[in-house]
Amino acid sequence: MNSNQNNKKPTMKDVALEANVALGTVSKVFNGIPVGEEYKIKVEKAAKKLGYQVNVYARGLRAQKTYTIALILPNVQHPFYGSVADNCCEILSKYGYRTLLATTSSDPDLEQQCVDMVQQNKVDGIIAITYNPNLEVNDDIPFVIIDRKFNSNVPCVSSDNFAGGELAAQKLVENGCLNLLFLGESSSVPGEADKRILGFTAFCEAHKIKHTEYRIFDNEKGILDIYSFIDKSISGKKLKYDGIFCNTDFTARQVIKYLNEKNIKIPKDVQIIGFDGIKSFGFDEYYCSTIKQPIKEMAEAAVDILINKDRKTAPALVCLPVTYCYGGTTFK
Repeated sequence: MNSNQNNKKPTMKDVALEANVALGTVSKVFNGIPVGEEYKIKVEKAAKKLGYQVNVYARGLRAQKTYTIALILPNVQHPFYGSVADNCCEILSKYGYRTLLATTSSDPDLEQQCVDMVQQNKVDGIIAITYNPNLEVNDDIPFVIIDRKFNSNVPCVSSDNFAGGELAAQKLVENGCLNLLFLGESSSVPGEADKRILGFTAFCEAHKIKHTEYRIFDNEKGILDIYSFIDKSISGKKLKYDGIFCNTDFTARQVIKYLNEKNIKIPKDVQIIGFDGIKSFGFDEYYCSTIKQPIKEMAEAAVDILINKDRKTAPALVCLPVTYCYGGTTFK
């Protein structure tokens, strides 16, 4: 009788016998240590057949780790944050880590409470999108920030926001736009995303393109303030701008809806580009023409920095390239 027939839980030794490999090979596979792909497949197939499950608690005791990473985000309702969460969870799982997810509604005090909570739970590291520049994290806990750079001691992973702003302006001009507008809702806490307007402005000034910038910070009226600005920019049912770059796809979507209500046609009357690369729910289509962030690659970089044993070699900022994607709100 085998272990299953005796109603005993299968062991690593059982898996090794089933896979016809050394016990050390099985240990390496379950601990995320690289082995040949052929051996990895054999071990995983044998484990599945026997119903073997890794005892994460016991493994953690041996390695003095919990194999748990905390992911702290403003929310998971926004498609960008949701995509970050999805990719981080998937990548961490491949390395044998569980993910502890916490959301903060962008509240700095709640962010600190979340950090304190996950530290008490002895997580092996933290990945966060945070709006608290004074966040206190223990020095012995690996910590990586996505999209916000506070100091050189905390590695940050971001897309190339400056180049994205330049690219948006360039695409609008290539599509024939002569009078550009930047619209954005921003946090008063500085972050990498602020470079989008810098890149946009730099391109316009370098190429002598007429442009205007309108940005609000932590404004209670939010998009309503942007709507008011748009109203003042309409004369005789015509918008004075023929190209708009919004700092997020979310803002772009709201602006598009409002302009449609004003009978201003897109892209005929005005062309619009957003930023993030968000796709419509259930469809392989972008909400609008957009500057796409490489979210999967950003998540991979953040995880790689976090679990790398030699963290002293981690760069202060990992900046990944963005791409332009057509989404119907520009001519091409």
